[in-house]
Amino acid sequence: MKRLMTTALFAGFAAGAAQAEDVTLQLKWVTQAQFAGYYVAQEKGFYDEEGLTVTIKPGGPDIAPTQVIAGGGADVVVDWMPSALAAREKGLPLVNIAQPFKSSGMMLTCLAENGVKGPEDFKGKTLGVWFYGNEYPFLSWMATLGIPTTGGADGVEVLKQGFNVDPLLQKQAACISTMTYNEYWQVIDAGIAESDLVTFKYEDQGVATLEDGLYVLEDKLADPAFEEKMVKFVRASMKGWKYAEENPDEAAMIVLENDETGAQTESHQKRMMAEVAKLTAGSTGALDVADYERTVATLLGGGSDPVISAAPEGAYTLAITDKALQ
Repeated sequence: MKRLMTTALFAGFAAGAAQAEDVTLQLKWVTQAQFAGYYVAQEKGFYDEEGLTVTIKPGGPDIAPTQVIAGGGADVVVDWMPSALAAREKGLPLVNIAQPFKSSGMMLTCLAENGVKGPEDFKGKTLGVWFYGNEYPFLSWMATLGIPTTGGADGVEVLKQGFNVDPLLQKQAACISTMTYNEYWQVIDAGIAESDLVTFKYEDQGVATLEDGLYVLEDKLADPAFEEKMVKFVRASMKGWKYAEENPDEAAMIVLENDETGAQTESHQKRMMAEVAKLTAGSTGALDVADYERTVATLLGGGSDPVISAAPEGAYTLAITDKALQ
């Protein structure tokens, strides 16, 4: 009798495990509060409640989400819309299924001593720019300003910036790319006073593009089972994001617990989560079509060298969030 009960118990566990659906999420960068919503959803059991087993794969300097999903290494990726739309135009049919981030955290941070008071002062300066798909918002902005990125007195010299703030600290560049929730504070922590800095937020300059959306491959959405799985994933993820907004310190600690590198610190992650919460605030997870159209217009506004050459078709769907947010 005991053996029969044990067998039945294991059979029940096996049936439950078989019913759980696997989802692999590829992050855009390393484990940090930028992705707190997903770690919170996992820790708080929100994915379990939806019958999902979610594997969260950290990114890094040598990991491109677009390449990972193209190679079958993820079901869904976190990426910036400029990168996703550029990839789509080149043949990788990415589709935005949700947009947890409402606002952009990208900006240029400059040393005041370099005489940069406004965008017109960029001319003749060296500016640090991230690449690997992160350069598109910058290139669009320069095109909007009519400033060449090929150097010279009337243009800017583009320094291919690593994912650090060294070029500013070492005075190799007048300005560098930073995020409101990360690199800007690295500059402050390095001993430079906020009063010695001048910042230009893309959001304030009217050239902000959407960041940290969720993307899948278009052909996958043709499968009703996959679509339903993404509905569950988005619903649980947004529950995680809203919990993180309301409990930023707890969310930061959850992120720390998932940082296998040990590189993150409590103070930095709590500060980051507070800033990230400002960017996800106001988002239900559903893509705002006006924000999408603004992003497309910015990317098309590159004169002779736009990021994308034509307005994309089928680059987003509201079907997932329509069901997830019911």
